[in-house]
Amino acid sequence: MESKNMKVAEVQLSYKSKVKASDRPKITESKDVYSILQKHWNFEIIEFIEEFKIVLLNRANRVLGIVDISVGGTSGTLVDPKVVFAAALKSAASGVILVHNHPSGNLN
Repeated sequence: MESKNMKVAEVQLSYKSKVKASDRPKITESKDVYSILQKHWNFEIIEFIEEFKIVLLNRANRVLGIVDISVGGTSGTLVDPKVVFAAALKSAASGVILVHNHPSGNLN
């Protein structure tokens, strides 16, 4: 079989944090997540636009970061699992908390 000269793309994964591990908030209960998200959510549009975010955690349940995954309309937003997994892999997260709001009021 003849060998062909194939070219492929190089893939690099990187995560850079400017926050010391000891300064990262620790998640011990759902109230901790709520408190952190209150500082990272735009409350001017929370009842109008649906948003989907993820909270990335290390093994000690300390927050590595919050990622805005998607923004939709009043009744939904689309989430590409590849984007969620890419963020988790880049940050070497041991845990992921998925979060979104329901501006329509429909919780089903």
